[in-house]
Amino acid sequence: MHLQTDSSNHSKSLIPAELSWLRRGVSEIFPARADSDSTDENLVARLAKSNRPLRVKLGIDPTGAELHLGHSIAVRKLRAFQDAGHTAVLIIGDFTARIGDPTGKSEVRKQLSPEQVIANAETYLEQVRPLLDFDTPGRLEIRYNSEWLSQLDLSKIIELLATMTVGQMLAKEGFAERYEQENPIYLHEFLYPLMQGYDSVAVQADVELGGTDQKFNIAVGRDLQRYFGQPPQFGLLVPILIGTDGVQKMSKSLGNYVGLSEAPLSMYSKLEKIPDPLLPQYFELLTDIPLDQLPDNPRARQKLLALDIVTQYHGKEAALAAQKAALALVKGDAKQADAVPEFSLGSVQFPAKLFYILNACGLCQSSSDAQRQIKGGAVKLDGERVEDVNLTFDSPEALYGRVLQVGKKKFARLVP
Repeated sequence: MHLQTDSSNHSKSLIPAELSWLRRGVSEIFPARADSDSTDENLVARLAKSNRPLRVKLGIDPTGAELHLGHSIAVRKLRAFQDAGHTAVLIIGDFTARIGDPTGKSEVRKQLSPEQVIANAETYLEQVRPLLDFDTPGRLEIRYNSEWLSQLDLSKIIELLATMTVGQMLAKEGFAERYEQENPIYLHEFLYPLMQGYDSVAVQADVELGGTDQKFNIAVGRDLQRYFGQPPQFGLLVPILIGTDGVQKMSKSLGNYVGLSEAPLSMYSKLEKIPDPLLPQYFELLTDIPLDQLPDNPRARQKLLALDIVTQYHGKEAALAAQKAALALVKGDAKQADAVPEFSLGSVQFPAKLFYILNACGLCQSSSDAQRQIKGGAVKLDGERVEDVNLTFDSPEALYGRVLQVGKKKFARLVP
């Protein structure tokens, strides 16, 4: 079996201007030219010649409960295909999530229980709902890959395993490094690319979307389609989003992320502080605003970016309220910041130390983290810096209506 690894540095230049929706925010479309046995030269030709809507696949493994803006890039591209008249096939990897994608990992992923996967999948669908067209008939299929992967018997699994060599599998990102470092690679991890690739066979995908770190898996899908007698899909790769720190890729574990389900004010406050060098990438990948129509002033760009993205997930009214609240907080007028998320003190047992409340309302990851934030001068109550790490409140009444703040991006209004 021949594993496709062909690439094109010119894939974007091959796309005509009228397909700007396809060109925007794309790192690579592969192959640039189709196989010799195909009548289509490239994806553009496939789009032009096809007499039916293309089936465009995006797989999401529900390995956690929260999606961030980095995940939204491929989902937004899927919506662009929907708007162009094609069929989005959103695959919830409820089966593959139990294996775990080893891409970019230096160690084996923790396997999830079926109950964890189902719970995560439900939250994922709610988080992508603002981005996709769920209503137009024929524009969206939501599939769970347990539908076909759970039906594979041992003979079929052996057949799939026989389509790849160990050498090909070790070419996958992360495997070679782990092998060289003598870190364990478990046999079930080899199944992941094959399972994801088989998804393309099951749904007869014409195009598969993914981040640049997914090229290997998408190429496996092409090879498996060819093996099972189907026309191989095209791969469309989108960039990996740099996080709010301006250095590393967006990741919840690194704390440099903006969650799709975050409250409007929290989302706005993070986005209006995106470093200037990141603004072009954020506008291109996360908005539909024409790049030649952006304000010249960097501060105006930050505000426009924040307002546009918050509008996508929460609506224009909530976005404008968040913008107003953010300005009020900058001016130290916390009581006027109506859009601040509320936290009920009813779950807190009094007397209570402030660092415990910071942890309980989610502004800090733990009580010890809250103590560090207070010591570092990052905590404010109604705009006044808190200096006493052991500040204690005997009753909740003294806190009702007050705004608790950590850093410049996290807020909570304390209510009964």
